[in-house]
Amino acid sequence: MSRTTIALFVGLVLGVTAAFGGFGAFLIVAVLGGIGLVVGLVLDGRIDLSALLGRATERR
Repeated sequence: MSRTTIALFVGLVLGVTAAFGGFGAFLIVAVLGGIGLVVGLVLDGRIDLSALLGRATERR
């Protein structure tokens, strides 16, 4: 299992744990799942956030 998949599941579980029931809970789970997915993609190196964070590094 990749880090992306693990991070997605962690975000979903935290969302379900944080709010259980109703449409509001659905939105919270969706947002936390998306955050978990993005974190996993960054950890896997599929997304480079250096441009957004202002930490552009020069490659040689």
